[in-house]
Amino acid sequence: MEELNQSLFLLLNAPAHPSPFMLTLGIFCAEYLIWAVPAVVAIGWLRGGKATRQMMLEATACAIVALLVNQIIALLWQHPRPFVIGLGHNFVEHAPDSSFPSDHLTLMWSVAFSLAMHGGRRATGVALALLGLPVAWARIYVGVHYPLDMAGAVCVSAASAWLVSCATRWWMPHTYGVAIRVHRMLFSKFIALGWVRR
Repeated sequence: MEELNQSLFLLLNAPAHPSPFMLTLGIFCAEYLIWAVPAVVAIGWLRGGKATRQMMLEATACAIVALLVNQIIALLWQHPRPFVIGLGHNFVEHAPDSSFPSDHLTLMWSVAFSLAMHGGRRATGVALALLGLPVAWARIYVGVHYPLDMAGAVCVSAASAWLVSCATRWWMPHTYGVAIRVHRMLFSKFIALGWVRR
């Protein structure tokens, strides 16, 4: 399995001297597309009604759970990144921590899967999931992840979305109430101006 993982990595990883366009595209996708996630959640929360806000809260909880699972996996199984073992070519600075699973993809796909489970935001969830594909390619292309790290992100994200969804009825009412009170306190001026929903 590890041999296949490394072979696929070398197939997708950038050459020693990639074209400026491909390298710029790879770095952009690897480093900046992830900002679509907080943008979607923030807009949904600030402009949406109660149902949408609860979906955004659930998606946020899913992301937190998924990233915590990633930390536990990393503690139990240290899998060195490609550049740590001198495999392929690396084009972005990154800490030499465990590569499995990909935190970037876990964040994107956990939120995407959570939203996709709700009819009202299914299109948004699918769009985020599709946006994760170039991120997955780019993280491999610039040399910080293996293909197996992406597969791990899919599994952790899907499992977290399902578990959080199953437990929503126990934690959502109280958490939503607290979140709304904090929201109204922080954004009172913008609410008064009509820029943000109450």
